[in-house]
Amino acid sequence: MQRPLGAQISHMLKDRGVDVIFGIPGVHNQEMYRGIEEAGITHVLARHEQGAGFMADGYARATGKPGVAYVITGPGLCNAMTPMGQAYSDSVSMLVLSSCLDEVAARKGQLHQMKDQRAAAETVCDWSVQAQTAQAAYHLIDRAFTEFQTRRARPKHIQVPIAALQAPAPDAPARVDPATICADGFPPADAGQVVAALKSAKRPMMIFGGGAVSAASDCYKLASRAGAAAFCTYAGRGIVPSDYALYFGSTLARPDSARVLAQADLLLVIGSELAEVDIWRDGLGHTCPMIRVDIDPSHMTGARRDGDAQILCRASTFAQTLCEALEGHIPQTEWRAQDIAATRAQWRAEIAAERPGIVPVCDALQAVLPDGTMIYSDMTQFAYAAKEVWDMDRAGHWHHPFGFGTLGYATPAAIGGAIGRAGKPTLAIIGDYGFHYTMQELGVAVELGLSLPILLWDNGKLKEIEDSMVRAQIAPKAVIARNPDFCKLAEAFGARSAAPQTLEALQHAVRAAFEADGPTLIYVTPDVGK
Repeated sequence: MQRPLGAQISHMLKDRGVDVIFGIPGVHNQEMYRGIEEAGITHVLARHEQGAGFMADGYARATGKPGVAYVITGPGLCNAMTPMGQAYSDSVSMLVLSSCLDEVAARKGQLHQMKDQRAAAETVCDWSVQAQTAQAAYHLIDRAFTEFQTRRARPKHIQVPIAALQAPAPDAPARVDPATICADGFPPADAGQVVAALKSAKRPMMIFGGGAVSAASDCYKLASRAGAAAFCTYAGRGIVPSDYALYFGSTLARPDSARVLAQADLLLVIGSELAEVDIWRDGLGHTCPMIRVDIDPSHMTGARRDGDAQILCRASTFAQTLCEALEGHIPQTEWRAQDIAATRAQWRAEIAAERPGIVPVCDALQAVLPDGTMIYSDMTQFAYAAKEVWDMDRAGHWHHPFGFGTLGYATPAAIGGAIGRAGKPTLAIIGDYGFHYTMQELGVAVELGLSLPILLWDNGKLKEIEDSMVRAQIAPKAVIARNPDFCKLAEAFGARSAAPQTLEALQHAVRAAFEADGPTLIYVTPDVGK
């Protein structure tokens, strides 16, 4: 059937499994909206393209499916570039489709014109390509979906000229599932060397990152069969259960973790970049050989010691192979559970002292959240403390803007997650300053009737920045902004609100919010636990 290409793209996306698109229409991309309803896709109207991008990100993290966003030429795409950068740094499958001008070299002064829109987008995504024809658009969409399945997840951008979107185009080709999703293997010789190293180690240590989330059960089984102590990165929380006696938690950023890692005689790192935002120091502190397992070779370069090994492999393949090889092995570990428990207790006390009042609130929240709650947090001191003291009971259920570190992530991302997990509990945690960035998206949650608690932590300032300035002996400047009455603001959108004064009242408010037929802003200050 001949339809305008803009409409055909929506039909193609539906055929590739897309059920939801986040975006904002405009005169340049309106042809992309022609086929959405006809294709049977739900469109979620964001209030700002940044919100649309974060919703697509949150949806992708919640469902494991690519998040898709439609944006207009120029400012629409620029507004979406912050979420694209966040998705790039955190390995999220996002497809951003935008319109673009037909001609920019010979014509100037056009609406939404940029010097080089495609190149601008490419700075924050895996690739940014212009499709001049229908066949090119179809090819690029299929390329994106194939790479989402076979490579490290990264956002992609495809732009289509306005005239091409308007022009009649044939149907997209039918979906063809590849016979082999990914050439992925773990040679027996390599497996044998790793097994031998684990069996001979007296103090094996494992670090599990976000790239190991899909292999959580096998990774935990691997650690227990090897008698290994373990850390999880923030993104890997939940891979190791909190009751595992040799678990140090998600505390790699504790300076004292370098002392612990120095005690290991073998270090196995699965699915982690070991990035600055994971450890917050120049090196881990280990002196033993290290084995790194990752699907992305670009993160396995750098300084290496004699005896180090690098294995390009999916975490699931690696962990399954090692688990089978270690079945029946009785580890002779020298790690002592009581020492690890004492270390964790010491670190927890440090965190409570560094950020007073947050740990009791974390404990109170954790006690009342429904089973399987998915949490989206923002760049706020509450989340910084929670990421270290709040053990997750399952992997892939706490999402945070780790690498790019953008403010305003939590509210729209949680909306996307709640849409993707309809009927399942979702919670947003955001600071007072970050809430300003995307507060308008509260209207989307109201419009859709999402039972979404939004915990707003108000310490009245950019407290993390103030603390950093003080440590640097800089007189704090520009860290306090006038806040509105957040509860009244939420109510103006049509949402519910609560301002609990005690931990018990907070727990009651959270329970009620999950039962409500719309979003609830729960306003909390550091005084709530006093």
